[in-house]
Amino acid sequence: MKSLILIIVGTALINNVVLNQFLGICSFLGVSKQMKASASLGGAVIFVITIASAVAWLLYNKVLAPFGLDFMKTIVFILVIAALVQIVEMFLKKKSPAVYNALGIYLPLITTNCAVLGVALTNVQNEYGFLESVLAGFGTGVGYTLAIVLLAGIRTRIDEEVLPAPLRGAPIVLISAALMSIAFMGFAGLVF
Repeated sequence: MKSLILIIVGTALINNVVLNQFLGICSFLGVSKQMKASASLGGAVIFVITIASAVAWLLYNKVLAPFGLDFMKTIVFILVIAALVQIVEMFLKKKSPAVYNALGIYLPLITTNCAVLGVALTNVQNEYGFLESVLAGFGTGVGYTLAIVLLAGIRTRIDEEVLPAPLRGAPIVLISAALMSIAFMGFAGLVF
């Protein structure tokens, strides 16, 4: 039980996919302008990464590895992720058009979000079991959501401030993200 909790805490805080591994930066910087869109995208990423981790584990351990098709894992994982994103996109379009419109182009970009593929590949590399893979996916999604929502909050405050011209826009956002990354390094001592 302790190791499962450590996987969630480790993937969410210590090895944060955005602030430590620097995966998924495009949507992290692009969507973090609005809090609602950030939280919605975070929820979608949690769902997609968690389900993709489960399906990728099943396909890898029950189909690819037993038949010696390990070399196909990247292609298979990409197809799984693309299918899951399409399901999420259709669901949001039907059930929550406002969220669907707020996410815009970034929702389909989850398909090409390297964070989702990175988690599936890392789970295989770490030789996680099924439950460990699912929890690593969930923890990664939570970490991504935490990071994007925090940046959205910071950007909301930054927009209210008067900044020197060279710092406005992307420079201050990148500086803020760098400071967040440094702050998250403090969690490294959390788990021994």
